Amino acid sequence: MPNRSTDNLFQLIKSLEKGEKRNFKLYVQRNSADDNLKIIQLFDALDKLSEYDETALLKKVPAISKQQLSNAKAHLYKQILSSLRLLKDDDNIDIQLHEQMDFAKILYNKGLYFQSLKVLDKIKDIAKQHNQITFQLQAVIFEKKIEALHITRSIGNRAEALSAESDSINQHLSLIGKLSNLALQMYGWYIQHGHARDKKDVHAIKSFFETNLPVYRVEEMGFYEKLYLYQAYCWYGFILQDLLMYYRYTKKWVELFDDVPFMQTIEAGQYIRGMHNLLSAHFNLNNIDKFEIDLQRFERFAASEAAKSTHNAAIQTFVYLHISKINKHFLQGTFTEGLELVSCINDKHRVLVFYYKIACLYFGSGDNEKAIDYLNKIIHWKVNLRTDLQCYARLLHLIAHYELGNYELLEYLIKSVYRFMAKMNNLSTVEEEVFKFIRKSFSLSPKKLIPAFVTLKEKLEKLEGNPLESRSFMYLDIIGWLESKIINVPVQEIRRQKFLEGRKGSGVKG
Repeated sequence: MPNRSTDNLFQLIKSLEKGEKRNFKLYVQRNSADDNLKIIQLFDALDKLSEYDETALLKKVPAISKQQLSNAKAHLYKQILSSLRLLKDDDNIDIQLHEQMDFAKILYNKGLYFQSLKVLDKIKDIAKQHNQITFQLQAVIFEKKIEALHITRSIGNRAEALSAESDSINQHLSLIGKLSNLALQMYGWYIQHGHARDKKDVHAIKSFFETNLPVYRVEEMGFYEKLYLYQAYCWYGFILQDLLMYYRYTKKWVELFDDVPFMQTIEAGQYIRGMHNLLSAHFNLNNIDKFEIDLQRFERFAASEAAKSTHNAAIQTFVYLHISKINKHFLQGTFTEGLELVSCINDKHRVLVFYYKIACLYFGSGDNEKAIDYLNKIIHWKVNLRTDLQCYARLLHLIAHYELGNYELLEYLIKSVYRFMAKMNNLSTVEEEVFKFIRKSFSLSPKKLIPAFVTLKEKLEKLEGNPLESRSFMYLDIIGWLESKIINVPVQEIRRQKFLEGRKGSGVKG
């Protein structure tokens, strides 16, 4: 039976661009030994496979036996990485600094201490200019080693100067470590649980955040301290559904890169995530004009070299730009037009988000069957991520079946979805009221159904200002759906009308 499991070497080869493949072969062919020729044969065979199949691979490379394959693959993997390492990227500050550090060590090992120290000074200057504080520390540690082992007499009071420099860098690194930990823990909590679901969650998150937030002075902070501080507050506000806090700190996050533009290339991933969150904040606050301005800015970035600097940056830009474009159609009420953006994305968390947004587009455009198809992809995907998204996918799935009149299925779905949301602690007053309404609506005459929709709409509108209820309105346009039922038009027409009315007097909230 062929082994079709995911293979690291196969994935690496499939990620290579044409120029990188050509460079690899030139790198290997410098030595025409038989082993290297076998390596090229193995490389070519893997490159031609559409999926990893060990049986088919061995047939294509008869010079390599099954017993030799594991070692040959390990050797090929290392050779590819070595060839990629030689493809110098002048814009990659990490590679530049690593190279300079290698030069400093080579000079030191040759006994050329002063030359080594000169290179280390250069490393510190470049690292400081580009906010690469860990390289500053590496350079200082190396300098201390040289000064401790050799009497260079490079400058007076060298020991005191290096000690002070080291202490200052360590203080910055300590703060970066604490703030990056806090930001990561906040994001991890959100990915696992979604938004705060009740007062107990709110208390726990506030207590954790306040306990772990270190003392800081913004005016003394460097780029990375500020970045992680803003990220921590960004996720803190988002979890608490404090959308104004979320907006303020995503704005600070992006403005940090505006102040130091070259960091958009060095930390392209962080900038892309910042833009994504800023656009999400505009979307959640219905800041239509600001959303369009920043979406255009993101589109300009997507066309820049920074966005294409790495495979990761290109993928992230594509994913987040398309999520924002879908959100634009939600804001404008152009659901049917937005369906042209439907694409496949290969990341579990982001695929779930895409599937949910695509389902919402179909639901808003009136195609409930297609919406159900995409919601089923989420419901049947056995992955322990985004329980909030799993819950609202089920609730929208229930509403879509209600729209289709699948009443025999609804009785089962109501119990199933209710149990799931209760188990996940995701039942707020909004969801309770929706469940009550759907159960009750089965026995209502057509004459009484519209007044019942009106009553439910009035109840839910009173809950819109409650922070612990806002999660429901962020994931589902319940009010829009109810209005569409009351006046008997598609949801997208309701959204479109709100967009056009908002155009007359739109502005940034907060």
